[in-house]
Amino acid sequence: MKRKRYTPPEKPHELDTLKLLTTPEQCEVITDAMRGEEGDAFIEIIDRIHATWQAMPKTYETDGQGCAALARLHYFIGGCDWWIVEKDADPDHAGQVQAFGIADLGMGPEAGYISIPELLENGAELDLYYTEPKTIGEILG
Repeated sequence: MKRKRYTPPEKPHELDTLKLLTTPEQCEVITDAMRGEEGDAFIEIIDRIHATWQAMPKTYETDGQGCAALARLHYFIGGCDWWIVEKDADPDHAGQVQAFGIADLGMGPEAGYISIPELLENGAELDLYYTEPKTIGEILG
């Protein structure tokens, strides 16, 4: 069977999104994996994450949905989890500064603002296999 040769996405935006949402180490592992025999699967993951990010509601767009609002991304490290519901509207073009979602640091889930850069600085990883969004109600139990 002939292996497909890795080619970068036609639009570099997919990789820019990956760099924004992952640690440098996780991004490097993923881009290296794109060149391996499972490359197509990782390219699909990157495309899915990019599409999810582009479609994700911005700050206050899920206001009023309450427990029905969907968490579309999941981060984890150790026994801690963060589910992202809204991305920053970025009105000052300073980049992704905060998100709204649910954090569970092992003492029960709690809604609030989450700094994605701070998560990444502390080694949290983006869950590449989180494909079925959960509602806030499901997460809060």
